[in-house]
Amino acid sequence: MRKRFWMPATLIAAAAMGFFGFLPSYVEGSMNQVDGKALIAVSDEAKVLHKTLNIVDLHSDTLMWDRDINDRVSRGHMDLPRLQDGNVALQLFSSVTKTPKNQNYDGNGADSDNITLLTFAQLQPVKTWHSLVERSLYHAAKRGDAVAGSNGALAAVNSAAQLDTLLTARQTTLRPIGAMLTIEGLQNLEGKASNLDRLYDAGFRMAGLTHFFDNELGGSMHGLKKGGLTPFGRDIVRRMEAKGMIIDIAHLSHTGVAEVLAMATRPVVSSHGGVQATCKVNRNLTDDEVRGVAKTGGVIGIGYWDGAICSTDPRAAAKAMKHVRDLVGIQHVALGSDYDGATTVRFDTSQLVQVTQALMDEGFTAQEIRAVMGENTLRVIRAGLVPMPKASAVQ
Repeated sequence: MRKRFWMPATLIAAAAMGFFGFLPSYVEGSMNQVDGKALIAVSDEAKVLHKTLNIVDLHSDTLMWDRDINDRVSRGHMDLPRLQDGNVALQLFSSVTKTPKNQNYDGNGADSDNITLLTFAQLQPVKTWHSLVERSLYHAAKRGDAVAGSNGALAAVNSAAQLDTLLTARQTTLRPIGAMLTIEGLQNLEGKASNLDRLYDAGFRMAGLTHFFDNELGGSMHGLKKGGLTPFGRDIVRRMEAKGMIIDIAHLSHTGVAEVLAMATRPVVSSHGGVQATCKVNRNLTDDEVRGVAKTGGVIGIGYWDGAICSTDPRAAAKAMKHVRDLVGIQHVALGSDYDGATTVRFDTSQLVQVTQALMDEGFTAQEIRAVMGENTLRVIRAGLVPMPKASAVQ
């Protein structure tokens, strides 16, 4: 009898170890790849310039995966050692709380979710299994743990003062890297404005209104209806501006983008994507939308994967950046990698000198490269993190 029960128990234990131990890392590695194609040759001039840059990336989904970002790993696109190798000054880490099954750019419903299974497989706290806001709060805690365990190499950035402290510290030998929190779709509010306060208190300072499906705030460009903002969505936009949370229009429907740009009183960003002029994909911005973002004083973060630039070649990213520069000015161009966001790229964050070289090859000056690689985004973030005076804030 003992042997009869011992065999199934062993098999069950082995299956559990495989599910909880092997599966999460396997899924991460299979979804976030570097394609292995030839990189462009990097000149000594580009290497020297790259070391002097304040590089800011507007979007990475690394916190979604079950690993300590302080540890160098062979899978995915980003960790602290690779951020150091790439000379990144500030990384924005996104909280992904829900994605639809069979996710695509054209039309997704909100009635399925891949992330729930991921929370089980990663043995996340039970409260994250069926609560989107708790999933984001868990991601915020992961950032806190990473900062605490980094021996000063990683610093939380929640305010303009902390940003300035970071940049001053980067002039020392320690050269810490800033970590700022953003949100991929405010479905994690679960329809409650009070949850915005909880997320702000946890350190989130930027948020996209929608992700791959329509939600309580408005339509997604990948949703079924693709409508505009709801009254709740408009209220949240006003609350975000008042609190000092930056509005991200990435993934928002084209109708929703127009409505946000019309009502915005502070700089708006498109954190990760491309432009339809160089890659005609529905998730990318039209020229009118690029002009609208520029009118708010915001920036457009250009990504490195096929859906953003119709290639993984860094030259394609540089061409998209050149289009934005020529259309609205260099001050509105930025980086938005979407690293670790179920993307395949040519280079990971340790190889960001590829972008510097590609920009040089497109004729960008050193001053323009400094702007694109980080100074533009630092300007927008510094301004966007300052809450409005209560007398002028719209309630």
